[in-house]
Amino acid sequence: MVRLIDRLMVNEEGATMLEYCVMLALIGAALVASVTALSSAVSAKFTTVASGLSGS
Repeated sequence: MVRLIDRLMVNEEGATMLEYCVMLALIGAALVASVTALSSAVSAKFTTVASGLSGS
């Protein structure tokens, strides 16, 4: 494992691959954050609609 990391740090392709991995991790984190925020808003909207339909 250490040898692989050493090779990736010396090789230009390894640096590029590392940059892509970091970029994918950031995109993933942004997606998780946005889906979490969106799910709260959608849940609140469904609650509003359900209470409106039940008449209370």
